[in-house]
Amino acid sequence: MVIDGHNDLAWAMRQLCDYDLSMVDLSQSVPGIHTDIPRLRAGEVSGQFWSVYAPSTLSGAEAVVVTLEQIDFVHRFVARFPGDLALATSADEVVAARASGRIASLIGLEGGHCIDESLGVLRIMHALGARYMTLTHNHNAPWADSATDEPVLRGLSSFGEDVVREMNRLGMLVDLSHVSADVMRHALAVTAAPAIFSHSCARALVDVPRNVPDDVLTALAANGGICMIAFVPDFVSAPFATWFGEQERGVVGSPAPVVTVDDVADHIDHVRDVAGIDHVGIGGDFDGSAYMPPELNDVSTYPRLLAALSARGWTPRDLGYLCSGNILRVLRAAEDTAHAHG
Repeated sequence: MVIDGHNDLAWAMRQLCDYDLSMVDLSQSVPGIHTDIPRLRAGEVSGQFWSVYAPSTLSGAEAVVVTLEQIDFVHRFVARFPGDLALATSADEVVAARASGRIASLIGLEGGHCIDESLGVLRIMHALGARYMTLTHNHNAPWADSATDEPVLRGLSSFGEDVVREMNRLGMLVDLSHVSADVMRHALAVTAAPAIFSHSCARALVDVPRNVPDDVLTALAANGGICMIAFVPDFVSAPFATWFGEQERGVVGSPAPVVTVDDVADHIDHVRDVAGIDHVGIGGDFDGSAYMPPELNDVSTYPRLLAALSARGWTPRDLGYLCSGNILRVLRAAEDTAHAHG
C-alpha cells in the first residue's frame, strides 16, 4: 500500500490541456507525463496527495484563484473515475478507499502564498479538502522564508505562527518542504501536531537548500513527523545537483550524471538512521520535475524502489511503515490534535 506525499498532475494537466479531461484520457496511458491511472495501478499506489499549486511568482487573489482551479481539477478528476479514485480527507477514508479497491485521493496545497495572508482562505481550502499546506514554495511568503530565496524573517513572522496554530486546529498537516532551515526549526517549535516534509531528501547526502539537515530530522522525530523522500535527481545525487546548477548558469557540454534507484534508497536509509523507521515516507514529486531517475521515471516504478530496499534488508514490516503506516499515523495525530483544539 503506497501512499505518496506529492504529485503535480494537476499542474501538468493545466499545461497539457487546460484541465480538459475530455482531451486527455487519464484512464489510458498518457505519454509525456508521469501519471495516469494504469500506471498508478501498476505502481500499487493506494493513496496519493495531489499537489494543488500556484507559481510563487503569483500573489494575492490571482494565486488564490489558480489554486482553487487546481482543487476543482482534483474534484473533477476523482468524479470522472469513481471506480478508480475516491476523495479522502481523513486516515479512515484512505483505508476505506483501499478496501473498496480505489486510490485514495488527498489534496495538498503547495505554497502559503496561495492563502493571500488570510486565515479565512486557509479555512476554505481545508473545507474543500486540503489536508496539508507547504508553508512556502520557491519564493518567500510574507510570513515565512523559502529555502530558495534570500532570507528576510529568519523564520516565521507572528502571523506565520498563527497560520501553523490554525492548521493544527483544523487538522491540516504543516508541510516543511520548500521552507528555509530556520522556518523548519521555528515551525517544529510551534506546531502541536506532527509535521511533514512532503517531498524532500537528506541534506547530509546532498547539500542543497531543498533538503533537510540532520538536526531538523532529529527534531522531526521528536515531533512525531515524517520526511517523505523525493525522487528528484538534484535532491538525491550530488553529481547531478552540480550538473544541474551548471545548466542553470548556462554551462553546457557535459552529459547529465546517471541517477539510480539506489541513490533514492540511500536517502531513505539515512532518514531512517537519523530519525527512525517511524519518520520516513515516500513523496516522489512525479510531474513536478523535468528530470527523474531512469529506473523511477513514472508512477508505475515504486516496486523497483521497494525491491531495492528489500535487497538492503528492509523487512515487509519496515516497508509497511515507509509506504503507508507512518503517514496514516501522522494523519490520525493531526486529526486528534484538531479534536483536542475543537
